[in-house]
Amino acid sequence: MFSNSLVRRMVRLAAGFGMGCAAAAVAAADVPVLRVAYAGSMGAVMDQGLGPSFDKNHGTRFEGIGQGAYGLARLLASKQMRADVFVSITSGPVDILRQAGLLDRVVPVASTRMVIVYSDRSRFAAQFQAAAAGKIPWYTVLEQEGVRFGRTDPATDPQGRNIVFTLRLAERYYRQPGLAEKILGPIRNPQQIFTEPSLLSRLEAGQIDAASGYRSAALSHHLPFIELPDEINLSNPALMERWYRQAEFSLSLPNGKTETLQTQPLVFYAGVLSNAENPTAAQAFVDFLASPDGQRIFAQFGYDPPKGGAP
Repeated sequence: MFSNSLVRRMVRLAAGFGMGCAAAAVAAADVPVLRVAYAGSMGAVMDQGLGPSFDKNHGTRFEGIGQGAYGLARLLASKQMRADVFVSITSGPVDILRQAGLLDRVVPVASTRMVIVYSDRSRFAAQFQAAAAGKIPWYTVLEQEGVRFGRTDPATDPQGRNIVFTLRLAERYYRQPGLAEKILGPIRNPQQIFTEPSLLSRLEAGQIDAASGYRSAALSHHLPFIELPDEINLSNPALMERWYRQAEFSLSLPNGKTETLQTQPLVFYAGVLSNAENPTAAQAFVDFLASPDGQRIFAQFGYDPPKGGAP
């Protein structure tokens, strides 16, 4: 049995706690929200690096939305989603939002390159390690029966397109006709396609043996990977016209149209959306991404400096 004095103390503490929670809720409500829609491979750098750092110095509450950049662009263009800032890899998703009148100026903020990421839990791990050391051709490991390869949907995500380009270029570079189909099967092979945020998680869990990936994401997640030569990793703008452009393929898009796709530089672009609810913070965030402080964070998470100008 509690004494009356103890009961009164408990009531006062509970009341004080309730008032404190209410004050905290009011304070949180007063903090301006910054909603950033970004390419799904950027989850680590955005949620662990750039977002918290910006909040600390600007008094905002960062809310990140990471998905395939083409899918995000279509959601934003159709007004099914709203955000303040859009950060894309490649310029294709940017073009969708420009055509919708939602995006004008963008700036390059980082770049990356294609790699083959693999799981150290895979039964093929020793072979992938040998390929990473240059002892055996990497594509011969992926061609083996039983290798579980993962990638994203080329209809919604640039990375899903880029691995097709990479393997089409590899056919020419290594003189291996049919290599892309041997490894990927159909362009939209349901046995290989996963959402971008879940792809590396599945790899980390050992559910797949290897996956397409960006070097930046592999480093951010501390995953082993195989470097690819510039001729196929889509990182070198100097090779764009005379070499990368040789890779193309046709794809049926969600709108029912068939489009012939060509390579684009693996550059990340950021811009303020015209219907941003917090345009001042949005512009400050884009400026921060391009600033020395933002670039240091990008580098810490494995990103290369931006290449080229605005598309």
